[in-house]
Amino acid sequence: MRRPTLIRRALPAVPASVTALRLEVTELVDAAGIAEPLRTDVKLAVSEAVTNVVMHAYVDAERPGEVRLLAVMRADRVDITVADDGRGMMPRLDSPGLGVGLPFIAQASDTLDISSGDNGGTVLRMTFRFASVAPA
Repeated sequence: MRRPTLIRRALPAVPASVTALRLEVTELVDAAGIAEPLRTDVKLAVSEAVTNVVMHAYVDAERPGEVRLLAVMRADRVDITVADDGRGMMPRLDSPGLGVGLPFIAQASDTLDISSGDNGGTVLRMTFRFASVAPA
């Protein structure tokens, strides 16, 4: 059986999407045979990135916009992008979070790039490297 190598999803930026996207990425890394502790790091980093979109990207919008996830499994790494079309990275004095999400992602991932999207919003790209796994 061929294991999945790609996830491309767009969901509403609501709390249920955090769980849904984390589960999809977990299935991807599990199918690839990614071991602990990297498996947990990937799961938590995706949760943090999607939670940031849910909590911050559309804070002034009448209704939530989209959170988009692209995960690509490579021979020696998984590349994950989480993007939105929200307000971009702006300070919030009323922030409900603890401010540990991005520092955790930076520590857990091998690379982290945060940029503005073409239509506004934020694009977060993270890479997690691992030893090559044998094909299933």
